[in-house]
Amino acid sequence: MRLLSFLTDIERSLLAESPAVDGGAWETARMINFHNGLARLTLAARPGNDLPLTGGAIFLQSFSLADGSLCLKASLSWKDSEAAPVIAVYSTPTMNWKLEASRIATAWLEGPTAAAAAFAPAEDLAPLAAVAM
Repeated sequence: MRLLSFLTDIERSLLAESPAVDGGAWETARMINFHNGLARLTLAARPGNDLPLTGGAIFLQSFSLADGSLCLKASLSWKDSEAAPVIAVYSTPTMNWKLEASRIATAWLEGPTAAAAAFAPAEDLAPLAAVAM
């Protein structure tokens, strides 16, 4: 999966899942750095829309894992919110990239409290050094 293609799939999912408004519900801006495997989709509610979210961004990072497989990390952020959940997408032979893009878009549209709760780390995590002893 190419970074730009995945970012486009996320943007299309956001627009498809948003309320139907003349001219679209969101103004979007993209920034992509192919050399570093980074991308950002910035969203702002169009003026006059009565949306629960006013804006935010989705940051993507693409990198290869030690086994050579691809991993994409999506960091979600919203205007006036400290919540910043991270969603990891691992490439597998049965991966449906459009479904993963839709999952990220849905998490962003649900807002900071719902997304932070859905992707919060487990409480029972321990450092590897503590487990090895």
